[in-house]
Parts: sequence; C-alpha cells; structure tokens
Amino acid sequence: MRFSLSTQYSILIAFVLLFAGCGARRTPDLERVFAEMRAREGKRPIIVVPGAIGSEIINSRTGEVVWPKLFRSSDDELDLPVSPDLTANRDNLVAGKIIRDARFLPLLPKVNFFKKLLDVLRKDAGYREGDWDAPAPDGDRDTFYVFPYDWRRDNVETAQLFIRRVEELKRKLNRPDLRFNLITQSMGGLVARYAAMYGDADLPDGDTVPRPTWAGAAHINSIVMFAVPNEGAAEFFAMILDGYSLTDGSRRRVRLLKKLSRRDVLSGPSMFQMIPHPAATRFLDGDLKPLKVDLYDPETWRRYSWSAAFDPKYRKHFTGNNSSVNSERKTGATTDTSAPGVIDAYLAAVLRRAKCFHEALSAPSEGEAPVKLLAFGSSCVDTLNAPVILRDEKKNRWVTLVRPRGLRASNNRRLSRDEVKRAMYAPGDGRMTRRSLLGQSLMGKRSEGTLYDTTLPISYAAFVCETHSGIHANKIVQDNALTQLVNEAMK
Repeated sequence: MRFSLSTQYSILIAFVLLFAGCGARRTPDLERVFAEMRAREGKRPIIVVPGAIGSEIINSRTGEVVWPKLFRSSDDELDLPVSPDLTANRDNLVAGKIIRDARFLPLLPKVNFFKKLLDVLRKDAGYREGDWDAPAPDGDRDTFYVFPYDWRRDNVETAQLFIRRVEELKRKLNRPDLRFNLITQSMGGLVARYAAMYGDADLPDGDTVPRPTWAGAAHINSIVMFAVPNEGAAEFFAMILDGYSLTDGSRRRVRLLKKLSRRDVLSGPSMFQMIPHPAATRFLDGDLKPLKVDLYDPETWRRYSWSAAFDPKYRKHFTGNNSSVNSERKTGATTDTSAPGVIDAYLAAVLRRAKCFHEALSAPSEGEAPVKLLAFGSSCVDTLNAPVILRDEKKNRWVTLVRPRGLRASNNRRLSRDEVKRAMYAPGDGRMTRRSLLGQSLMGKRSEGTLYDTTLPISYAAFVCETHSGIHANKIVQDNALTQLVNEAMK
C-alpha cells in the first residue's frame, strides 16, 4: 500500500505532535554525570527486560520480522491460536531481538523503543552489552544483557524462561553466587517481580493461596521499575476492547498507528494479566457513581459484549474450516473448534489465570523482602482509571466508555465532557496511573523497609512529567535510576 505525499506529511505531523513532548527543558548531561562511574570497575551486571511490544516478533520459518511492521501479510497475523489450553496455543512466531528503534514509514522519524536507554548504559554509564550464549570471561561485571521475549504469551511462562536463561548464564560465567540488577519497563516489571518472588514455579492450582518463596532472589538483587502497572491498568482493559495504539492513550488516535487489532490483543494471555487487579478495579455508571463490576467473571464480559470474543464476525471464524485456530501457520491447539464455544472456554481460562497472576504478585511476604524495588513513573498525564458503563435503551445494548464524552445523567442533568473526564481519569502517564505503580490499592499491611503506603517492597520512588513510553528514555529518570544502582553496586 502506498500513500500520497500529502498523506505522508500529515502522518509526519501527527508523529511530531504525539512524540515531541511538552517543549524545551533542561536535562542532565549524563556523559559528565557518570564520568567517574565509567572509570569504576566491578559494577553489578544488569539485565534489561522490556515491556509489551518491546521485542521483535519474527516468523521462525521465513525469518521475516512481523513486529514492528506497519503492514503484515495474512500469513503473519499476530493473534495466537485460541483454546482453553493456554500453554498449547502456539504458532510459528517467536521472539527476536529487543527493539531499539523503528521507522514505520519512509518520511517519518524513527520511533525510539529502547535505543536511548541502551545507549546510556553503554556510552555514559560504563557498561558493555553481553552475549547470553557466549558471555565474556568478565561478563559478571560492568555488563548489561537484554532479555527479549514473546510478549503475547503468559507472563508466568516468560518468568520461567527468564529464570532458566539466568541460571544457564551463571553456569557459563561460573558464578553461582551472582545476583543481577534488573531494569524493567511496563509488563517487563511484572515478569521480573514474579520471577523474583517465585523463581520458575508455576501459579498454584485450584484455590491454593500463593505464598512468595523469593526463590528468584538467588539471581536478582533489585528491580528498577519504569512505568510498571503493579496493580494493572484500565488502559490495558481498553486495549482488549479496542486494540492497541501507539498514542499513549491520547483521545485523538491516529488510525494508522493502531498496531494491534482487537483479535491480536484478545488472544494474548499477557494482555489480560495487565488489566486492573481485583482490588483496583473501578467502573462508573451513567451518573458517575461507583458501579460494582466483577472484571474476572466471563459472564460480565458476555453481558457487556467486551472484546472481539463477542463480535459475531469474529465468532463466525470459529466454525469448521474457517477457524483461525486451524490456520496453517498456527500449531499446537488440540481442542474442538467446530463451535464458537471454544472462545467462551478460552475467555474463562484466561481470566482465571489473570486473576491468579494478580493474586500471586500481591501476596504478602513474611518479613522484609530480599529484593528491593525502585519505582519511576509519571503523575502529569490524565490516565484512564474508571470506565463508564451506560445503557443505550434505543439500541437495547450496553455501552462501555473508555474515553470521556458529555453525558445525560438519570436526573436529566447534563454532564460536561470535562466533568466526565475528571471522574474517569487519574494522574499517571497515559497508560497507567501513579497509584498503580506504587500498588496503593493492594490489600495488606505496608511492606517492611518502604516509606510508601504500599504492600510492595519499594525502597525508592520518583516521578517526572512524561508519557508511558518515554519514562525509561527520560534523562532525569535515567540519572536517578543509575545513581541508585551504582551506589548499591559499589557497597
């Protein structure tokens, strides 16, 4: 598909507006700030764990990059097979490299993913990039490793893979006592936290209450969390409803930048593990009053027709030979796909798994946690916190608002868009709220060793004015995070 020159310029302007930030501001010169650090030797090694969409997805048969890519062939759709056996829902796509930057159209500037962060580690902070498969003899110090992964898959599965790879790396380095500092972004922070709390253990079966063993503390010293939704985020719920856009929750979305379809997001178990924790779930009715909603009950999703799971056109694909599970490129799903009931069974399974994942991450620890958390986020961007559920009597259906608009209350009072926005939104980074980073809605007593009102073992927290995708690239954040790591590493 080709665009006219005028269309390309329009898209270019949209990119500038979306990613330019809020104007000129002073930032630290990290080359000068970390001049002494670069000269030091023996810094604890670092592993960078990106968030959702931060790793390449490639076709294992052809080697073609499927993500990031503006246009994809029909053979390279990102949706996984759908069945209630979540571990069996596999296809021919696998994780490639961490994404440093990407250009989506010829006239557009490259979009930064992790290039700025990795450049700071290498050029300013005195680390070199290590090789997992063939680490240097001194790869146990002054080295950073990157951990790309298939961000569509279950986060516990990814945490288990992470632990296995770290154990193998330590064997190659002949350092069984080695503990890494982790730098994580968004979903990557949840993967890292689970790995630290449970090692390579799976979620408990049935109604068993998860108890953190901190088995991963043998490998992990501390976790830097850039924009990590520790109690989930309503914006990820909105993604399941509407698909994913690169615009950080902006109301004026650029349709060409909507990169994941509703079908793509629905099929990814990890996406459901990012929706709000049961304790942090908030919905409002048409009068902007709290509405009790069980976000983890499949019947709730059916009632409100949430996600592509209840789109008649999508369900129609699950009949006979039209089933997307039977697509030639998708393998491993063994359930009967002759009826749309497979989608309902999948939804029940993925919601149950997501709830258990949240419960495991919020489970209280006995005593002081052996792995400390350093949290960095934003408080200046209005962020979805409480969707509104309305009844459209004329069309005899429910409507779920994830973007504010003017409403008519039950007493016929006109509610302005600003009034609705204030009720729906909270301070954050456009994707997740400040409150979610700190985990302030999680139940239980304050964690030992933290100064914050949270059950999480957060030893340090800082906030800047930035969007979700820009926090880890913010020089002020990088300055503070690396200062904390190096001070700790040199003790």
